[in-house]
Amino acid sequence: MAEESRGTSAGSRRRRAGGPRGRRRKPAPRRKGWRIAAWTATGVVLAGGAGAGILYYKFNGNLSSVDINAALGKNRPENIDNGSQDILVLGSDSRAGANSAYGRDEGSSRSDTAMIVHVYAGHKKASVVSIPRDTIVPRPACRTSGGKTSPAVKAAQFNEAYTVGGAACAVATVEAMTNIRMDHYLEVDFAGFQKLIDKLGGVEVTTTKPIKDKWSHLNLEPGTHTLNGEQSLGLVRTRHGVGDGSDLGRIKLQQAFIKALLDQVKQIGLFTSPTKLYGIADTATKALTTDRELASVDKLYSFANGLKGIGSGDMHMVTLPVGDDPADHNRVIPITEASAKIWDALRADQPIPEEALKDGAGTKTGADDVVK
Repeated sequence: MAEESRGTSAGSRRRRAGGPRGRRRKPAPRRKGWRIAAWTATGVVLAGGAGAGILYYKFNGNLSSVDINAALGKNRPENIDNGSQDILVLGSDSRAGANSAYGRDEGSSRSDTAMIVHVYAGHKKASVVSIPRDTIVPRPACRTSGGKTSPAVKAAQFNEAYTVGGAACAVATVEAMTNIRMDHYLEVDFAGFQKLIDKLGGVEVTTTKPIKDKWSHLNLEPGTHTLNGEQSLGLVRTRHGVGDGSDLGRIKLQQAFIKALLDQVKQIGLFTSPTKLYGIADTATKALTTDRELASVDKLYSFANGLKGIGSGDMHMVTLPVGDDPADHNRVIPITEASAKIWDALRADQPIPEEALKDGAGTKTGADDVVK
């Protein structure tokens, strides 16, 4: 697994035109919701006057990064220079350190939330594909934190890739599943997520049914609520409090929350309060782990600035089509034909066809429309 570093930036690499597989490089764009860290941090830098240089280095020092390119080498899908971008976004499930308040530390970290964000050429629209963490997929050989190699396996739970080999293994597993090269990697942990929502002043959501889950410490009656960080974290982690209790139901809540967060960010007057702006920037940059090519404030800002035109209504959010795993009904497996249609569409920078979503991803979980 690649070493992590703080405050390290790498020069942008030129994207090579390639064959029909994989990805490309464009001046780094990104969606508004994930864009908040770069926007706020760079806003402070630009507005900081004599102290701008000090703040710049402070926020750079907050960022953690992983050198995905060095870890994975050349055995990856080819870069395609078609103007689109693909980003793997993970919410980490570590129970260590500040995250221990949200569950028992089992001695390992897992990717509790996984989304592939495809930004279309022109950067006006995006598709987001959520991958259920219990999905059984082939996992390639990965380097572990101890410097050894964990051999490839034909059937592994998706979120175990992160446990085995961290960010680099998670990216390698996604690229093996999709044959799409990930341009960037973004990770937010539990503690950082909660603090960021609190700094933003909460997120307003409307629930249509009660949500009560003792495991995620969430208790909401139907109605409109401004969720603080603790409640927001509970919502995106809830699986027992709504519907059939499956991970697919939780994904529905996560997708609804992200759209609410995007709308909220657009309404916040961040630049009217330097104190608030500083707090958000400091919290956001501490919460993020990125690939090495985004590990500086200026690169994050350039990446984020490319997504100005994308709002919640411009994002098509879907779930990977899955069905029960015959070997274990507590796990799921991708529906081969439907999944292939999704990856083929994104590889070609085309909209996801509706017929790809008729099976698996459209399964009713009881969590549909619980949050709006």
